Amino acid sequence: QVQLVESGGGLVQAGGSLRLSCAVSGRTFSNYAMGWFRQASGEEREFVATISRGGDSTHYAGSVKGRFTISRDNAKNTVYLQMNSLKPEDTAVYYCAAELSTYISATYYAPYEYDYWGQGTHVTVSS
Repeated sequence: QVQLVESGGGLVQAGGSLRLSCAVSGRTFSNYAMGWFRQASGEEREFVATISRGGDSTHYAGSVKGRFTISRDNAKNTVYLQMNSLKPEDTAVYYCAAELSTYISATYYAPYEYDYWGQGTHVTVSS
């Protein structure tokens, strides 16, 4: 079983930055592609960013491209989401997710593709 624990959420003013972390345990972290998703109140969960198990491939939702950066440290079993130039519409619960990946450069975009999820961390951006 894989356990994921997010941290780093909070309240920030528009234009500010936050760095989310997701610590993974239970299995070999480097075998898993990772993703970040978010869910605003009353909305469906949406894709934010993904990174391959090797860290060589990343993809972003159009709404965050150029502002958010996903990265991973396989030595620390942790994936990060650096969020800059935050906007009120970024307010949501942010979830990290893990998917066992055969291919080192594969990335995944849909929630149903991920088998393991964290409990979420709240991000609130005030205007």
